Amino acid sequence: MATLPLSSVMILLIAILMAMAASSEAAVSKGSFEENFSIMWSKEHFTTSEDGQIWYLSLDKETGCGFQTKQRYRFGWFSMKLKLVGGDSAGVVTAYYMCSENGAGPERDEIDFEFLGNRTGQPYLIQTNVYKNGTGGREMRHVLWFDPTEDYHTYSVLWNEHQLVFFVDNVPMRVFKNNGKPNNFFPNEKPMYLFSSIWNADDWATRGGLEKTNWKLAPFVSSYKDFSVDACQWEDPFPACVSTTTNKWWDQYNAWHLNDDQKKDFAWVQRNLVIYDYCTDSERYPTLPEECSLSPWD
Repeated sequence: MATLPLSSVMILLIAILMAMAASSEAAVSKGSFEENFSIMWSKEHFTTSEDGQIWYLSLDKETGCGFQTKQRYRFGWFSMKLKLVGGDSAGVVTAYYMCSENGAGPERDEIDFEFLGNRTGQPYLIQTNVYKNGTGGREMRHVLWFDPTEDYHTYSVLWNEHQLVFFVDNVPMRVFKNNGKPNNFFPNEKPMYLFSSIWNADDWATRGGLEKTNWKLAPFVSSYKDFSVDACQWEDPFPACVSTTTNKWWDQYNAWHLNDDQKKDFAWVQRNLVIYDYCTDSERYPTLPEECSLSPWD
């Protein structure tokens, strides 16, 4: 039997290892719902596609639905593809967020994406917010450059000791900086679960509550797929990865700041998509919060 040259053996071995790595990566990015999540409420309002890779949450006049990760994390990269409720979605909120508690406790830390439905033909609004020890009030609102009801788009959070960045399709929408000192605005101490839910918020979500949910159009359905997490999984009392996070790409120097291309995208977002920023609301905050003085460009 012929023997392969050493160089050919090495090439074959490298090819096998690359194939194994690709297979492993695909398995992680397409983990089943049961592997990653638990239903928080209204299991009957949760369904999946036949292959289990797409997850649907529905809202009717009785109730909505929500799920959460089985694990808690402190720092990392968190990403999911969502397709939002189409048509007349006034009053409907799809939330995609991280929180240190299962309920809305008074001392919680929280990182929010909230998608605010609207009347047919009007754009969805994205509201982001950050809580530290139960205090929020740090809302920003953006419009999108696409219709989020027509296809899946990727919504991601980068969270490390230096910054929080909210991404849509890898475009940085919001940068929330830490100042490197003990403070009351940057959530960096508590591990968090990741959640998503759909619920009725027609008392405030659409035009300040002027537009009410049209229940004749129920059920309202949002859908999810391709959950991806690369993060420090919490282990009591203190996971080793938190104290050695510089070993991970999401907490190395390049993840502490926007790169040049991200800065160009972020500048475009600032010029074209921001419709509300609490840091410019002097009527609401005559003395602007401390974090508003921190530059997202640094």
